[in-house]
Amino acid sequence: MTYVVTVDTRIPEGTPEMDPLQRAGAVALLEDGFQSVKSLEGPDGVEADLLDSIVAVHPDGALLKVFVDAPALEFAEDAVQVLVDELLERSELLADWRIERCEVELHQDLAKESLDAADGPDAPPDDPAVRKARHAQLTSGERAGEGYDADVRAKSVRNRLLELADRLRSFPPAAFGVHQDEEGGEDHGGEAGGSAVSPAGAGLAAGALVHATDVLVAELFEDVQVLTQEDTSVAECEGPLWHLERLPDRYALRYDARFARRFLVTVIALTTRFTDGGFRQLGCVAEELALRFLLRETTATLELYGLLDDDVSAALDAFADHVYEDMDHEWLYDGSVDADDEEAAGTALGIEPVAFGEWFTPFDEGRYVHPSVVDGPEGAQS
Repeated sequence: MTYVVTVDTRIPEGTPEMDPLQRAGAVALLEDGFQSVKSLEGPDGVEADLLDSIVAVHPDGALLKVFVDAPALEFAEDAVQVLVDELLERSELLADWRIERCEVELHQDLAKESLDAADGPDAPPDDPAVRKARHAQLTSGERAGEGYDADVRAKSVRNRLLELADRLRSFPPAAFGVHQDEEGGEDHGGEAGGSAVSPAGAGLAAGALVHATDVLVAELFEDVQVLTQEDTSVAECEGPLWHLERLPDRYALRYDARFARRFLVTVIALTTRFTDGGFRQLGCVAEELALRFLLRETTATLELYGLLDDDVSAALDAFADHVYEDMDHEWLYDGSVDADDEEAAGTALGIEPVAFGEWFTPFDEGRYVHPSVVDGPEGAQS
């Protein structure tokens, strides 16, 4: 079965971020490394085929998508981790990089297909989440059968999210609803400030946004791959999609592989500005939708580990209010409005609809939109 293994690699802690030239060098080294490998070998001589790879380098490291044909999920993860370790060690530039995550992010449809194929006394658990939890225990040296400690895992994730919070450089605690008192300290609930958000709640929200960025980008890579392989649109796609099915339904026939690539670039450009301190305003409708996806992924992450309490929810609400100038894009999800009736319906609602062909067009001259997605005279529109 084909598995898509996501590998999150990072430069050493305390190392300055890579400049554009270093990032270009890292891309070349990683891509050349993958191209030199045809198959992976695991325990007992079992082999897996390396089908494809995608390398996305950012200032703090690289996100890799490795497509392998392997007999089992666990084998795919272990074999890819060994391979990436070897690729990093081969290069002086990458030798000190660390692997923070190497896993198959299970899509429910693909997981069911894999589990249905398993049989016998050694077959993995039926529940994909339990299966991955068990594998994580075994690979970390724990004895099988001791159970999965959700509280310990939640605490570990909480600490990790708080560590990630500082990477969201464009947004101070105030953007998450933490008020400043007169002495410059943080007021989180006193009568003077009136804020329901604590610094810890804001930190969890910020860290979860950073974590969700990695997940969202990785899963959109897979959506692009599926649409490219099938050469079709979201409406007609037979393969499983992570996110693109959640775009407004009325344009599903127009969400093809090219649109998906433009949307992925938009997500990367937007979240880069979130983390490099360069964000000022959302630039176009596509960025408004990208933020919607990011907030949804952030909420799902926090819910998964039981970390979405009222404090963190209030922080995310404050963040959304801070970044969104209005919520006109929500109108695109009104199923009662046909695409041909947009202008009349928008006028009735007191909003000015943006045509589908202008989703990647800047709202005005002062907005930033990545150059590779901007509509231009050469027919860049989807």
